[in-house]
Amino acid sequence: MSGEITSQRRKAAVGFIFATALMDIVSMGIMIPVLPNLVKAFVGGDTARAADYSMVFAITWGLMQFLCSPVQGMLSDRFGRRPVLLLSVFGLGVDYLFMALAPTLAWLFVGRVINGLTSASFSTANAYIADVTEPQNRAKAYGMMGAAFGVGFILGPIVGGWLGSYNLRWPFYLSAALALVNWLYGLFVLPESLPPERRSRSLDWKSANPLGSLTLLASKPGLLMLAAVYFLFQLAHNVFPSIFVLFVGHRFGWGPKEASFMLVATGIGSIIVQAFLVGPVVKRLGERRALLLGLAFEAIAFAIYALASTPLAFYSGVVFGAMSGLIGPGLQGLMTRRVDGTEQGRLQGANSAMVGIAAILGPGLYLSLLAFAVRQEATLGLPGLPILAACALCLASLGMAWRYARPVPGTTEDISPA
Repeated sequence: MSGEITSQRRKAAVGFIFATALMDIVSMGIMIPVLPNLVKAFVGGDTARAADYSMVFAITWGLMQFLCSPVQGMLSDRFGRRPVLLLSVFGLGVDYLFMALAPTLAWLFVGRVINGLTSASFSTANAYIADVTEPQNRAKAYGMMGAAFGVGFILGPIVGGWLGSYNLRWPFYLSAALALVNWLYGLFVLPESLPPERRSRSLDWKSANPLGSLTLLASKPGLLMLAAVYFLFQLAHNVFPSIFVLFVGHRFGWGPKEASFMLVATGIGSIIVQAFLVGPVVKRLGERRALLLGLAFEAIAFAIYALASTPLAFYSGVVFGAMSGLIGPGLQGLMTRRVDGTEQGRLQGANSAMVGIAAILGPGLYLSLLAFAVRQEATLGLPGLPILAACALCLASLGMAWRYARPVPGTTEDISPA
């Protein structure tokens, strides 16, 4: 750990990191019920055109992530985590101001570009955690980061749905204010986690482009295949951000209120697993077995969601889906062990680039499958086809993890039961 961060300041820093992660997920949760309606308002209530624009926005954000995340990771390795985190949080605040004030769709589009350019907060926060925690404690720390997902998916839809019912702009004003307050807090409180002696000595622009970032993944034993596990999981996980509202509306006749209830239930399950189960499970089973267990439960959850014929059966998938919270901490723990302190930012940048690729591919894949399944429902009878595709991707990720999530010879990876 960095000896420059005192215990008291480390606690403050971890609080900021958690708040940063929480803000990202709250913002995502707010956008689910609000942004599509704001886009729809700009196109005169035309649902089809709103869907087209929403897909363009989602793909643009993913493309910005893919192109810029490796650069941000490299910059955090060279200049430290603090400036990149602060830039990211500030960019998030600016993005929400654009959305709150946008008089046209073009303004909304510019806001999404800004957010995609600067949204390195999760990847840089993960690198920050790797800087200040010992390898054997990282899975637990990443579990607390994962708990931010659960809290965010409870607060986001509630705040977005409630404020948005009065005015579609109000949720974005609130999000902008929270992000900018978080930025000010970080400006005065957040210490740097990466001391100068552990930073990269130069900017390696070849490795900072999205394809060049793969050289880091290929240069470490087993890291590229773990990255493939991560990508397949992210692509599978992209199914609900892509089709959830449309799917539950078609399958069960749910409106925004009913959909938000499901998101809240998902968030509560995630908090319980991330806050109370990740640490003990990883300590007991090790990172590899926690990863495999999480992927297996996620595949079961997708199968339930795809085949459920009643809302109660659909809700039962939440229990299994919550256990997928073991995936991220287990996988991050394995991956961060394979690179040294000067490369943690590049690793997280490469991971974020894969999230970007999944965000580019996911909407087209799942929306096209949903359209096909709905059109052929009379003969096919399988509206959950896109979720079954996600289940297949999750099983492929599980198979790869079983084969490649192995200890590196000569290391002290704690992937066996304690």
